[in-house]
Amino acid sequence: MNVVIPVIKWSAIGPELILTVTAMVLLLFSVFLKKESRSLLPPLSLIGVLLALGFSVSLWGRAEYAFQGMIVLDNYSLFFKIVFLVTTALTILMSIRYLQQEGFEHGEYYILLLFAAVGMMFMASAADLIIVFLGLETFSLSIYVLAGFFRTQAKSNESALKYFLLGSFSTGFLVYGIALIYGATGTTNLKGIFEFFRRAQLLQDPLLLFAMGLLIVGFGFKVASVPFHMWTPDVYEGAPTSITAFMSVGPKAAGFAAFLRVFVYSLSSLQAEWIWILWVLAVLTMTLGNIVAIAQKNIKRMLAYSSIAHAGYILVAMVAANELGTAGILYYLLAYAFMNLGAFAVIILYGRRGEENLLLTDYSGMGSKYPLLAALMAVFMFSLAGIPPTAGFVGKFYIFSAAVKAGYIGLAVIGVLNSALSVYFYLRVTVMMYMRAPEKDLPPIAWSPALAISLFVAVFGTLQMGITPAAYLEVARKSILALL
Repeated sequence: MNVVIPVIKWSAIGPELILTVTAMVLLLFSVFLKKESRSLLPPLSLIGVLLALGFSVSLWGRAEYAFQGMIVLDNYSLFFKIVFLVTTALTILMSIRYLQQEGFEHGEYYILLLFAAVGMMFMASAADLIIVFLGLETFSLSIYVLAGFFRTQAKSNESALKYFLLGSFSTGFLVYGIALIYGATGTTNLKGIFEFFRRAQLLQDPLLLFAMGLLIVGFGFKVASVPFHMWTPDVYEGAPTSITAFMSVGPKAAGFAAFLRVFVYSLSSLQAEWIWILWVLAVLTMTLGNIVAIAQKNIKRMLAYSSIAHAGYILVAMVAANELGTAGILYYLLAYAFMNLGAFAVIILYGRRGEENLLLTDYSGMGSKYPLLAALMAVFMFSLAGIPPTAGFVGKFYIFSAAVKAGYIGLAVIGVLNSALSVYFYLRVTVMMYMRAPEKDLPPIAWSPALAISLFVAVFGTLQMGITPAAYLEVARKSILALL
């Protein structure tokens, strides 16, 4: 009897394997190395991320399925892997000084970061709903722990508990949605689901519509859209600031990576049913996020509601569901990674142990004492507000243009009005820095090489993507062709 051994395409999960091996090695090092030698863990984890990033770039242009059609390697998944790896690298650079300052310099922090990145990359590569679920759980479990990493602080413990309870609850919706999809179509494979809808005439099947609704709830929680946003402000405020930065970018991008692949590709035949739901969610998410952000006095809570509003802008592009809109989502998520991580890097650099300076009034007078730091913060605030020539402006231009092109003029108008509303609370930070006298003694700034590099990369990406956006949009277009 001839035994056929299937060929395993390990390269399809090469970046994930590199990060997993790196995390395993770091886990052993953290156990056996002396405490004085554990300073090697951050640079080793960064090397692993950079190796995975280089391997991802080398795979660009390849398109293949692996592991019995459960993993797909294409430009779409590779684009998101690059976003996750850049986010992870910047978070590691931001964390080194921050953890030393707060007295929580433990090796498992970087190990959990790497495993979270692995889970997010599996979500981007998922060609099966089971892999979507496994990827989601992998990064969620890591972030549950990281959110409560400052275990001696009550706010950090509260943050982890809220995220765990609400995250587990929302995952239940996603799992039930997957189960119902399987019951209706007989498969969890995304390509199989797409083919089923091409053959079947069951588009109004209540089971399918109910499953679609449950999937929207599950993904809506991960991207922090209204009304599934309740966890966001409290978790962002209580988590370590470096993890708040990571959470605001990584899980959101991972959620949209899977959201787009499942709905725009597999459930494209149900577009007439889900498009109006996303239309309502986009309006509610933009509006609530921006209005409530105005009332915030804590900068982390303000950026939490800002994150909700930005999820609403991305949902506008999902409603458009055309090539410009989907490519605009990829462009916007990369731009958002640079500008939001940069803002949090400034917050980390401006704080000190026991006094993180998280109130907006704490930034009064920063422009006169720390002009470089204030200028960097101003650039990130301008980009988040959508003021040219930053990446945020170009990203919003692409998204709202896609909505107009698809005929959703009213939605585009609501988006533009919301963007104009957001200018108030972003510029309020700039006004505090440059037009107010200091209300207390400003903290000394202890620049570190790692934080300086992260800020340089963030501000360079924010301005470069805004000044020369065509090249980035072209890469996003080539990536999205694999999906469409």
